[in-house]
Amino acid sequence: MTVRMQSPLLSVIMPVYNGEKYLSETIDSILNQTFTDFELLILNDNSTDGTQAIIESYQQKDSRIKVIVKEANVGPANLRNEGFSLSKGEYVALMDADDIALPSRFEKQVQVLNTKPEVGVCGTWFTFFGGKKDKTVRQPENHAKIKVSFLSSCSIGNPTVMVRKSALGAYRFENQYVPVEDYDLWSRMITATDFYIVQESLLQYRQHDSNISKTKIDNVNRSVRAVKINMLKQFGIDSSDANIDAYLNALTLKRKLTPEEIKQTIKAAKFLISQNEKLGNFDAKLLKKQIDSVLLRTVRNAKKYDMSFFNYLKKEENDLFRRIGFLDKTLLFFKCVTG
Repeated sequence: MTVRMQSPLLSVIMPVYNGEKYLSETIDSILNQTFTDFELLILNDNSTDGTQAIIESYQQKDSRIKVIVKEANVGPANLRNEGFSLSKGEYVALMDADDIALPSRFEKQVQVLNTKPEVGVCGTWFTFFGGKKDKTVRQPENHAKIKVSFLSSCSIGNPTVMVRKSALGAYRFENQYVPVEDYDLWSRMITATDFYIVQESLLQYRQHDSNISKTKIDNVNRSVRAVKINMLKQFGIDSSDANIDAYLNALTLKRKLTPEEIKQTIKAAKFLISQNEKLGNFDAKLLKKQIDSVLLRTVRNAKKYDMSFFNYLKKEENDLFRRIGFLDKTLLFFKCVTG
């Protein structure tokens, strides 16, 4: 395949900070791709280890590598944004400095973008490795399913993304949503362009053994909540709405809700479905299926049970009650009897 260095079809953006341990393995996985018409932009975030020496050793051997060295640490979100601005390719691929791209990753994603002009963002399945057990994350293929699944979680692996530059436009990662700035960006872009996920694991996502602090967990939860509240705008719901928690609980399982909270969640779910019928931002059947799944699991994981709750479900929410499986229904009855 011909390499057109003046105007590569693809730009690969890879931030790195003190990544000497795995950097060579990652760069090798990029340079050994079956698709070769790309530039590799490596953004060194003021590393203090041997990262820069490793980068320079590769740059001397491969002219596709371009290096930006920061004089101060600015973080991966800012580096990726800078990479977006500097990229020359029609398509832009993201890569983390400790992951491994399988040889055909770029080729298969470029093929999707070349043959599906409606697709602006293309991801792939990916496999966690380096921990106790490898695990492949499988996400839905088509846009409608991906869009609905985004209401509960980020349904695309950030380091698997290849984005069409024309679809990216002025969209950028926002620092206010760190450390889930990827969830924010892709949740905004999915309202403007089609997404597609290659149904094959084409990236190995390295896991690191580390203890996550309570502060970081709280930051993640707070930022995820903010992203989900923003997505509620697609239902015509403002962030100041008094029922925000109930709407969020209707879209994502929250365990240990009280019977009264579950009643509010069911009411909120009906409102979301009704609003979507008016606005049409989501596939109606897929949305209802996801909400039903959340509601059934919410009932199964209630904080407490009593017969008034059982009778409420049976009489007032008969449609939902009928969809509860026989075994779950029997278990629910005994839980309500015993309290």
